[in-house]
Amino acid sequence: MRRLFLLALSLLQAAVGGNASPTHDQAKEAQTVTITAAPSIPSTAPQFVSERSFTSAILNSTNFFRAAHNATPVVYNATLARFAAGYLADNRDCAFDHSGGPYGENLAIGCSDAQGCVDAWGNEGREYDFDDPGFDHDTGHFTQLVWKHTTDVGCGRKLCGESGWFLVCEYYPRGNVIGQFDEEVQRAVNAGGRAAALPFRRSVMLLVFVSISLAL
Repeated sequence: MRRLFLLALSLLQAAVGGNASPTHDQAKEAQTVTITAAPSIPSTAPQFVSERSFTSAILNSTNFFRAAHNATPVVYNATLARFAAGYLADNRDCAFDHSGGPYGENLAIGCSDAQGCVDAWGNEGREYDFDDPGFDHDTGHFTQLVWKHTTDVGCGRKLCGESGWFLVCEYYPRGNVIGQFDEEVQRAVNAGGRAAALPFRRSVMLLVFVSISLAL
């Protein structure tokens, strides 16, 4: 199966050689190149096809990272979930773009399960600079995920052919508000309230491509 890369920015570009004709040895070598295909898309992954498993996976992974960063647990919000599902239903071409809606929003595509998507967002925290708080394209999902004043989350998902599952999560109140990062995104803490190593969750995933959260 051909690997598809649905990214806002291209990650790979084809390397184009000169105009000289290949030698016999070069042609022979080219014929022996092996291309590794991506694993089959898990179209029946329980965390995507079962509503209960889906909701539990979203909440468990989200609140794992929030607890580690001194943020209260979020609750699952049906209104947010309907908004996410409606956006995906209207997005018939599976375009990897933000909805432009009124909520905070994280996107992912190609995960093997819902937890894997959220874990990928949370693991961005290892790249976040707590000494220079602010929005960054590489950590925008993490900062929305652990934003202290966010109280609700709701998500939708859609199977997009060979690209895999498209996950959209909405957050209220929205995070990534310029000027509030120092207060809203806190360092990792342990049970005693002391600084701790940043959490990292290792999940089995296929291809995870994430865009930035909305920064307003």
